[in-house]
Amino acid sequence: MGFRMSLYSKVLSGLVAVFVAAGLTGCGLQSIPMAKNDVDATMAEVMNQYKRRSDLVPNLVETVKGYAKQENSTLVAVTEARAKATSVNIDPSKVSPEDLAKFSQAQGQLSQALGRLMMVTENYPDLKSNANFRDLQAQLEGTENRITIARQRYIESIKGFNNLVTVFPTSLTNTLMFKHQPMPQFGADMTEEEKKAPAVKF
Repeated sequence: MGFRMSLYSKVLSGLVAVFVAAGLTGCGLQSIPMAKNDVDATMAEVMNQYKRRSDLVPNLVETVKGYAKQENSTLVAVTEARAKATSVNIDPSKVSPEDLAKFSQAQGQLSQALGRLMMVTENYPDLKSNANFRDLQAQLEGTENRITIARQRYIESIKGFNNLVTVFPTSLTNTLMFKHQPMPQFGADMTEEEKKAPAVKF
């Protein structure tokens, strides 16, 4: 009798475990880690596109310098902004509000400096007709578009993750299992500089 009760208890415990696991799966056991992975991946893509832009800057500066040496202060500002932007590194899997603010500010300052540089180039017809410069303009324009798309995807992934960790019933699973905090978001705290993408005109 005792053996049967023990066997019954084990079977019952097993069934309970199965139902609990199934319930947790539907309440964030899988969706929360998947959402976190998506956040990390989309942030990495944002950083990749900003790096792509930074990589264009040295060639752009050198090309402009060949036609507009007198615009030295603008060229120096772009170079310094690029140096600052590339020095601010963040771990996509561990982005704090402070890290994101510093990253956003540095990238915003580079956006502003590039915007001034592109305005200056309007005064140099020979530069604007240079094939290398036109190619760099096209690459910069394409990169700015990619940055915008990457940021939008990151914003959406953060929204999805934060909903999972703060809204019941998945928030309960998060509290018991993962203990994630809501993650910082681009948008409301964006600097005025960062809102101004460089104007790329042909």
